[in-house]
Amino acid sequence: MKYSMVLALVAGFPLAGYAQNDAAGQFMSYGERPAYLIDRLEDGELKDTLLACQGQTPERTGFSIGHRGASLMFPEHTVQANRAAARQGAGILECDVTFTKDQELVCRHAQNDLHTTTNILTTELAGKCSTPFSPAQGGEDAAAECLTSDITLAEFRTLTPKMDSSDPTATTPEAYQGGVAPWRTTLYSDGAELMTHAESIALFDSLGADFTPELKTPEVEMPFEGYSREDYAQALVDEYRAAGIDPSRVWAQSFDLDDVLYWIENEPEFGKQAVYLMDEYADPGYDPNDPGTWPHSMKELKAMGVNYIAPPMWMLVTLVDAGAIVPNALAMAAQEAGMNVITWTLERSGPLANGGGWYFRTVADAIDSDGDYYELLHVLAQDVGVVGVFSDWPATVTYYANCMEL
Repeated sequence: MKYSMVLALVAGFPLAGYAQNDAAGQFMSYGERPAYLIDRLEDGELKDTLLACQGQTPERTGFSIGHRGASLMFPEHTVQANRAAARQGAGILECDVTFTKDQELVCRHAQNDLHTTTNILTTELAGKCSTPFSPAQGGEDAAAECLTSDITLAEFRTLTPKMDSSDPTATTPEAYQGGVAPWRTTLYSDGAELMTHAESIALFDSLGADFTPELKTPEVEMPFEGYSREDYAQALVDEYRAAGIDPSRVWAQSFDLDDVLYWIENEPEFGKQAVYLMDEYADPGYDPNDPGTWPHSMKELKAMGVNYIAPPMWMLVTLVDAGAIVPNALAMAAQEAGMNVITWTLERSGPLANGGGWYFRTVADAIDSDGDYYELLHVLAQDVGVVGVFSDWPATVTYYANCMEL
């Protein structure tokens, strides 16, 4: 036992966040952030409850989902980001799946993000980018676009990942690598490693976590060199089968309902937990509080065989006149239809002093403190009844879930 821990025990202080290795051999810790957020909660029942759990032992939970790993502070979709997420108790980890020029599956948030998430523009591979780097000049921002399908898997493996960012004022590719948000960090970027989808399966399994791969919308016309959208959706499932992963551990996701329906029809064991990411409900003309504007009702989706939906957080809540955050019509309809609801993304908004931004857009008038991360999470868990929450810093959700015995 560390000397500092001995002193703490003697002094009678609770030791929040310390744990022995879990069943998968992973040391787990909440770190400082949950306590930081709880300190900023308004006095009341929620704060008292969370404070009472400060001596609890961290435990892995499927309610806590690592969004691209622990991407608040680690380069997303890297080995290191996911190890950090597992140490924070995330029971499910995510690989956003896209494909290379030779049709190999890799983990990237988008097919066209290599110019902001890797060093490709400062390598010899820059010449293969769909849109070469152009410097800021004449009032125009710096720009580039580099796709995973621009390069082979072997070439992809030579890249170095970095925090997702770019500097629109840059006049050189090197300067374009900057622009990291001030509330993020590059402290943990050195030595980060990219992953293929198959490598993510092996890693997550070794960490004791389950899987939520997302089939990303292609940025190239499909079929791509003979590779169809159906081939792509099937390849994702095939890599879990090849690894011997039980389908009950996999929640395959897509923003395209056709992908989800493909899995339901062609891979029913995987399809029963396929997750429909509902971004179209955010488009102009659609109102989560007005069922008459929805492309599909919750009962219609359920009848199609969709058992899981995943709207963004703001799409599940609204404010009442008194200023309280409550479930909205979409959330209530999902409950009535017996739908499992997952939501995204906590801890992606930075400081919450000014309404919280996009992820809090329907409840912005109630958001003025970082403690409101827990206020919204509490409503999502207890009133909306979500079964999982994506987070850029899973410890925040893990602490809450452990405390509430979710």
